[in-house]
Order: sequence, then structure tokens, then C-alpha cells
Amino acid sequence: MLLDARDIVKTFPGDAGLVPVLDGVSLSLAAGETMALTGESGSGKSTLLTLLAGLDRPDGGTVLLEGRDLGALGEAGLARIRRGRIGLIFQQFNLVPSLSAGQNIALQARLAGRHDPDWCAALACRLGLAPHLGKYPEALSGGQQQRVAVARTLAVRPQVILADEPTGNLDEATGDAVLAGMLELVAETGAGLVMVTHSPRLAARLSRRLHLARGRLA
Repeated sequence: MLLDARDIVKTFPGDAGLVPVLDGVSLSLAAGETMALTGESGSGKSTLLTLLAGLDRPDGGTVLLEGRDLGALGEAGLARIRRGRIGLIFQQFNLVPSLSAGQNIALQARLAGRHDPDWCAALACRLGLAPHLGKYPEALSGGQQQRVAVARTLAVRPQVILADEPTGNLDEATGDAVLAGMLELVAETGAGLVMVTHSPRLAARLSRRLHLARGRLA
């Protein structure tokens, strides 16, 4: 099992005290598996994703990556895991504006000490980015920028990919193309994917679907 979350609890301060956002959520993700995480706004989807990524810590429960408890790691250890073993894709592209598309794709892999020029070139080709590698983000369309963000994440060859509404800023056709490319490459690398989405149509393209409601899996 790549990822195993057990009895996750998370609260945030509110006007009347602590407000439960996640209340005993458990899920597991195997190698090569794709999982859609759906739910209404405020149901805790993005919060759960940040906990799975080690960007925040739960108030209760454990998150295990290949059997290793993320809660037992310090910030330096978590940063190493996020650089090399957990890939993050957000609705906001988060590209570095002063770097070309090709440099953005290679950036995270270089930081993780895993840069493979041939793999980066293959990703760019598969995602239709080969003619645009010398362009800067401002010269790319939204779909091209999201493809760059996907390629940047996959360039590291992470074991787990966590995507938060990765096609939310794109039109339907472009979003479908980005998701199709992402799913093909995830299948080839054997990574596991958890994707937050509001779209039942996109969720149906993944191998499993979990629905969050009022902090619990329904």
C-alpha cells in the first residue's frame, strides 16, 4: 500500500470553539490506483489533501506513506518526501515566471536530485509541449501552463500524486486532454493518484471514487 490514512481528525478554530472539518476519515491508495475525492465546498477535500501531503498535521489519526508515519517526521524530513516522493498539482499552476516551460518542468526534479533530461523531454512530447519549451509562462495558454505543471510533477517520478482541482481553471475540452495525459503517464509510472474534483464526469474516469460529506466519507 502506497498511502494509508487512518482515522484522520482535523479541527479549526471557529466563533463558538473548534469546528470539526475531518472526523475519522480513513482511506488507502495502492500503486497504480487512481482515486477521485468529491464533495461539496467546505466538506474537507482540500484539507485532507494537505494532510496526505504532509503540508499540515492532523489533530488525530495517522498518515502512512509506504508504511512510514509522516507525523513522526520533522519539517526537513517532510520537505524531502514532498520533493521526491509526493507530487502536488494545484488548480493554480504555480509556475516560476522567470523560467521557461522547459526549465519549469525540470525545476522540481533538479531540487530532488532526480533530473533526467530524457524523461523530461519524453514528458514534454507526450503532453504536447515540445514546441513550447523555450516559452515563458506568460506566453502559454492556460491548458499549456497546466500541462507544464503536470510534467513538472511527473518529472520527479513520485510514488504518490495529489491533485487539487487540476482542471478547474480550464475549459472542458482542454481539461479532458490534460486529465487524459495525466492518467496515461500515471499508469506508465505506476504512481498512485488522488484527485479532488467537483465533476462527476471527471471522477468517473478514475478507478475509485470517495465522497466527503460533513467531514466523513459517505
